[in-house]
Amino acid sequence: MTLSLLPVALAPTAATTALMLARVQAGFPSPAASYAAGALDFNQYLVAHPPATFALYAAGDSMSDAGIDDGDLLVVDRAREAVSGDIVIVQLATEFTVKRLRKTPTGLELHPENARVPYPVLRPGDDEEWRLIGVVTFIVKHACPRSR
Repeated sequence: MTLSLLPVALAPTAATTALMLARVQAGFPSPAASYAAGALDFNQYLVAHPPATFALYAAGDSMSDAGIDDGDLLVVDRAREAVSGDIVIVQLATEFTVKRLRKTPTGLELHPENARVPYPVLRPGDDEEWRLIGVVTFIVKHACPRSR
């Protein structure tokens, strides 16, 4: 999966919408009424470290089983420490990739997540330099094709 960088201005502008108290049922409907809980500021919700946060679009399908599809917007935090199991953005030479970070007894590995396609696990070689760019904290998806 390759990534296309998207510069995002994270100025403290208001991006709020109504936040409802009730949760929506994905199974059987709930008889509980919905009540407004106030306003949800997307900047506060999605961005923990504004100076260290950026967004980019995913391209490809190597992470589809992790819920990352072609065209999804990834919110990336450069200030967050990456731990094994995190989805990370890594620079390999001149390319950027998004993969699941795994720490093993032999070192670091970058794992794709697509059971339908046998993408390789990436392991750094002696002559390869990896640069951790940041940790993916949110995946923003379009639920309706016409909203793109």
